[in-house]
Amino acid sequence: MALLAEEIVEEWLNRNGYFTIRGIKLGVHEIDLLAIALHGSTIEARHIEVQASVRPVSYLCPLPRDAQKKTGRRPMSMKERTPTELAEGVREWINKKYHHEAKRFLRSALFPGEWKYELVVNRVKFPEELQLLEEQGITIHKLDEIIDSLSRNQTIIQSAAGSNLLDLVMLGHE
Repeated sequence: MALLAEEIVEEWLNRNGYFTIRGIKLGVHEIDLLAIALHGSTIEARHIEVQASVRPVSYLCPLPRDAQKKTGRRPMSMKERTPTELAEGVREWINKKYHHEAKRFLRSALFPGEWKYELVVNRVKFPEELQLLEEQGITIHKLDEIIDSLSRNQTIIQSAAGSNLLDLVMLGHE
């Protein structure tokens, strides 16, 4: 599901005038999507991660490392988390997904200016994680809203490489 969701998000970005790179591998780390567009004399650069669970069964962000060591719980343990564990897990996830040194280096090599950090989600089990992510400056997009915007054809480009997949997805939205 994640790769299909990434392709839909890439189609959305392309149709809105962004040039994209998807599925960048940096050793054991990965970047789902980087997108750059020129708006007049301004360059907009976006780093977008995609988490598209259909039936989420766990937290989006792993349990913080310290809590794992202290309690013996696994990273994706379903046991209820304290507000501190939840907040620290979100911070660690952001650092891993957006602020890792190799990712910062690559983004800077592509465009040395400011990058926006965004997350596309389908369904989440614990919405409070999304609120914490937003408080840390991550813009949240809902996959169904992206699909709806594509179905209305209110984009600069009417079709790009992911059109066939999008046509299949639209069959379920009609």
